[in-house]
Amino acid sequence: MTLSPALSTPLGWLRQAESWLDARGRPAWIAAMVLGFIAAPPLGLALLGYMIWADKFSRNRRKETEMFCCSPRKTRLRTSGNAAFDAYKAEALQRLEDEQAAFEAFLARLRAAKDQQEFDRFMEDRAKQVAEGDKPGADT
Repeated sequence: MTLSPALSTPLGWLRQAESWLDARGRPAWIAAMVLGFIAAPPLGLALLGYMIWADKFSRNRRKETEMFCCSPRKTRLRTSGNAAFDAYKAEALQRLEDEQAAFEAFLARLRAAKDQQEFDRFMEDRAKQVAEGDKPGADT
């Protein structure tokens, strides 16, 4: 069994444990601290210090996290209570998604054209080298 890259280092393991505890909320942090005090008092003390330093006891932490990490899709699902505004919002979001898709397609075509131009230039240089009798790919 191989470990994922995130778990292959102690720091990655600690970040994974922190996110797991954060997902379960303040009671999980308190339980971890109590278990840390039972297993090894310095570990429990270290957890308590980290919880105070990282402000894990804050009641508004979940609301702040949701406010800053919500994806546009989650935002789309919430309604304001005003049907006209919700319809306008849905239309505006759909228009923006369509514009984004069109722009990404434009960038893909632009990259493809640039790649084709570079390839054509390479083939012309190679044909000139062959016509002059030089070996292709050999720099003199």
